[in-house]
Amino acid sequence: MQPNTLLDALLDEAGISHAGLAAHVNQAGRARGLSLRYEHTAVARWLKGQRPRGQVPDLICEVLGARLHRPVTLDDIGLGVPGGAAATHGSPLSGFVERATALWRSDEQQRPHILGAPAVTGTPAVMPVWEWENPPEDADVSRDGQTRVSMSDITMLRAARAHYELMYRRAGGIATRARIVGFLNAETAPLLRGRYNDALGRQLHRATGGLVAVAGICAYDSDAHGLAQRYFHQALRLAKASGDRGLGAYVIALLVNQSLFMGEHRQAVAFAEAALRTAGAQITPALAADLHAMQAKAYAHLGDGTGALRCIRRAESEAERIQPVREPDETGYVQPGLVNVQVAEALLSLGDLTGAREHAAAAVRTPAHDRGRVHRLAMLSQIELRQGEADRAAVTASEMAERARGMESQRLRDRLREVREHLVASGCDDAAEAAGLIDGALRVPL
Repeated sequence: MQPNTLLDALLDEAGISHAGLAAHVNQAGRARGLSLRYEHTAVARWLKGQRPRGQVPDLICEVLGARLHRPVTLDDIGLGVPGGAAATHGSPLSGFVERATALWRSDEQQRPHILGAPAVTGTPAVMPVWEWENPPEDADVSRDGQTRVSMSDITMLRAARAHYELMYRRAGGIATRARIVGFLNAETAPLLRGRYNDALGRQLHRATGGLVAVAGICAYDSDAHGLAQRYFHQALRLAKASGDRGLGAYVIALLVNQSLFMGEHRQAVAFAEAALRTAGAQITPALAADLHAMQAKAYAHLGDGTGALRCIRRAESEAERIQPVREPDETGYVQPGLVNVQVAEALLSLGDLTGAREHAAAAVRTPAHDRGRVHRLAMLSQIELRQGEADRAAVTASEMAERARGMESQRLRDRLREVREHLVASGCDDAAEAAGLIDGALRVPL
């Protein structure tokens, strides 16, 4: 069940409360000979994604249409097709834009039913990827809106994506998310609804897709996994509209990473294969290296050592071919050492501590932005503890805690807590001191 952001947006536009809508629906029902007794709690359930029964969707359209002085359809209130999620992605592009911008608005207003929505699994999780892979393509993405979109607007969106990605790396997703969502609502939504031809529209959808993907990363980093998934699905639809298969493969890499976090390892393998297969020549060595490395982690968690080692070799081979100047902005996260730390995690799952230590140490020796360095140090510290080197692990963990200062990220906090737990279990004096440093970093609430 996915939150109904379209209905939420129309309620806000109409200036009607949950209780007010319920009362008006009951009244409209009486005019049709229906005995309805809805209260505000029913409206809250509708906003969470529950479909009202019988004639109620039509009554909602009637009430809101009268309030807004214009016709309101079932599609307008998000109730046009039962089932919800898959229909959103298969809708015409204009309908998708309205659904996407409604989500941004609900996120900016911190609607609880949006922030707390769980990630979908099974068919609803797979369908957006399948639809990205398969026809039909968008024959024409032009639009005849009021605001005329220019190339300078596209340049602004690209600059914003780079700006917020850098902010995320330095300050974390929690601190960055409100800023990027505010930008989507204030600057990006009017452009998507604006006036542009097909050629410019494809560049607009590509630039927006990159920006929306970063919003998804920030939501993921904030533990809002259902919201993050919806942003990733939006970015995938925007990538399809742009015609850029490489951008779509990048977005799928984000979905692969989230699948790994949620323990959906077979889904992670399948998504990575879809990206590698469908993007074809448009996939870059950096992205291919990351996809193969994440596949290796998934296979390792599934206990498939042969599959994991095969993907490790492919990841390392692709990493050797990376030429940063020929990579798109989005794959800048695949910095030297990233594949090493991914491989270290896969080897650790397979029980190869020596190999894992070698790769983790190589990753730490390679320069990286602070966020990436925290993850690398956490992995090395974990391996050192597994090898019985608690004193060395304490030194590594102390640097990790220092690097994490100033970042607002649930994912980094997860890593800090995990390392702290292992340090305390070691019983070493230096480890206890390092655990104290981590406690200090965790004491400040997010």
